[in-house]
Amino acid sequence: QVQLVESGGGLAQAGGSLTLSCAASGRTLWTYTMGWFREVPGKQREFVAGIRWSTDSPYYTDSVKGRFTASRDNAKSTVYLQMNSLKPEDTAVYYCAAKRPGDHDYLYWGQGTQVTVSS
Repeated sequence: QVQLVESGGGLAQAGGSLTLSCAASGRTLWTYTMGWFREVPGKQREFVAGIRWSTDSPYYTDSVKGRFTASRDNAKSTVYLQMNSLKPEDTAVYYCAAKRPGDHDYLYWGQGTQVTVSS
C-alpha cells in the first residue's frame, strides 16, 4: 500500500512559478515510478511528468517541457514538480500518482491540489 499526499497548489499569475510536493509512504516505495497528472473539468486526466526513485531521469509531456521540472528527495520520500513560466492553460487539479514495476497504469493516487493561473 502506498499513500500519497500533495501540497503546494494555489494561485499564480501568468509567467509565475509554483512548486508542488508529494509526500509518499509505503513499504516497497523505492521500486515504484511516480507521476504527475492534471485534470480540468470536462477533459481527460493528462500525464504531465514522471520520475523513478531509482534514477534521476524525469520525462515530460511536450506542453510542459522546458517549464516544469520533476525531482525527488529520497531521504524525505517526496517528489516535487517545479512549475515555471506558468500559463493560464496550466490551470488544473494536479495529482501525484504511483505505479508498480511492470504495470501500465498508475495504481495509487493522491487527493489532488488545485493550481490556478491568472492571465
